[in-house]
Amino acid sequence: MTTYAVTAASGHLGRLAVEDLLARGEGDVVAIVRDPGKVADLAGRGVTVRAGDYDDPASLAAALQGVDRLLLVSGSEPGKRIAQHTRVVEAAKAAGVQRIAYTSILRADTSGNPLAPDHAGTEEVLAAAGIEFTVLRNSWYLENYTAQLGQYLRTGEIVGSAHEGRVSAASRADYAQAAVAALTAEDPGQVHELAGASFSFPELAAAVTEVTGATVTYRDLTTQEHVQTLQAVGLDAGTAAFVAALDASIAAGDLQTDRTDLVELLGRPATSLTDALRAAHGA
Repeated sequence: MTTYAVTAASGHLGRLAVEDLLARGEGDVVAIVRDPGKVADLAGRGVTVRAGDYDDPASLAAALQGVDRLLLVSGSEPGKRIAQHTRVVEAAKAAGVQRIAYTSILRADTSGNPLAPDHAGTEEVLAAAGIEFTVLRNSWYLENYTAQLGQYLRTGEIVGSAHEGRVSAASRADYAQAAVAALTAEDPGQVHELAGASFSFPELAAAVTEVTGATVTYRDLTTQEHVQTLQAVGLDAGTAAFVAALDASIAAGDLQTDRTDLVELLGRPATSLTDALRAAHGA
């Protein structure tokens, strides 16, 4: 029987992937987390819970013993991730893991998104490791926007500097299910560009208006104006510049694709923006 492991299993995406593995009844499941107490409920459902920290190679070596296939969920600290992921890959190789599926970013090898270099670097580490691997290049989460629904409704506007750029987004649950489908399939070596239907920020504002009944508009700024606006609401200069750079990446088309890899892995349509907003609004 195959043993599957998921790193960062107490996070949003990792937890959903564990849940999907359980629902599929796919072999034995190992949840790797920094704090096992955060997923104590999973242990009661037959999941093996192990402590593993991307910054602690010894913990990773122990956590990966007996694992056949690993879903490596990317870390959350930009600038540190290549080193962290390299530790996981090295520990996996030493433990005899047969395949790694990694959650990357859309078009990691060509994107100007400021998050892309960490992912492209990790993909290079995987390619050189001598282990079968699958790359899951996720676009943005719909939750990036549904989580801000309250703010949109309070202010009556969405503020950004994405211009007419479009985002091909899907839900975390979609990406998690697709990751499990790829991990359990017999097709290593694939690079999946994963994304849902695209929308512009004016279309996002229109969808919020339609779902909630409250008028919300999109206010487009220059990058400099965006940075200043973000600083005015309390962000430090570095964080404000980073957020504006994400919008510049969207304006350049880095998070838009017509690829259907996600739908093919899911075997169903991806979650739509409207459905995600309805769920978040309780409509």
